[in-house]
Amino acid sequence: MTTFEERLVPSPALRLFRSPGVYRPQSDTWLLAEAAAAARIPPGARVLDICTGTGALAITASMLGARHVVAIDVSRRAVLSARLNAWLNGQRITALRGSMLALPAKASFDVVLANPPYVPCPADTVTRGRRRAWNAGKDGRALLDPICRSMPQLLKPNGFLLMVHSALSDTDKSLRQLREGGLRADVVLTSTIPFGPVMRSRTEFLEQEGLIEPGQRHEDLVVIRADRP
Repeated sequence: MTTFEERLVPSPALRLFRSPGVYRPQSDTWLLAEAAAAARIPPGARVLDICTGTGALAITASMLGARHVVAIDVSRRAVLSARLNAWLNGQRITALRGSMLALPAKASFDVVLANPPYVPCPADTVTRGRRRAWNAGKDGRALLDPICRSMPQLLKPNGFLLMVHSALSDTDKSLRQLREGGLRADVVLTSTIPFGPVMRSRTEFLEQEGLIEPGQRHEDLVVIRADRP
């Protein structure tokens, strides 16, 4: 069943249509939107939104003054949702179906926003359909690693990345990979939230892997900023 949702990100309200199977904007989405507002996207910036889902972050970037926003997702329904939501909110974005890895080598951006799948899961977990919006391999880094490695090529000089993920998916590794690529990288925003349905369903796996303490039912979300000098 399709739904409409209203959220403040950061103001005014976004009106969002979400097709069945498209990732529902939630705590990580709004934390990254908050970070984008605080970062002051340069007027006229060229922005890339990776794993756009409903397009909430791409639309937010447009509202914050970006001139050209490219939103990508592997889901057809997500791309259609993002296009419709841009129209509903009076913003102009380019929503494309495909992987970040398929972007042309000449593509470069002032700002990259990323809210990729990052939930650790057993090796045999299904990652098709709506599950691919959160399942990200045994260590949760199936997309985090390629995103971190690609930033030196995707960012223009003086450009920056804002990426959100769970601390369970190894914040230090993200920082290390970004710094090894010549970027300045730090955690700029954090938030502690209770486990949602997906995380609650795999607490036994997370405990067995040593990713959470026995009985732990919360996680820390982090927003990482990485600047290309």
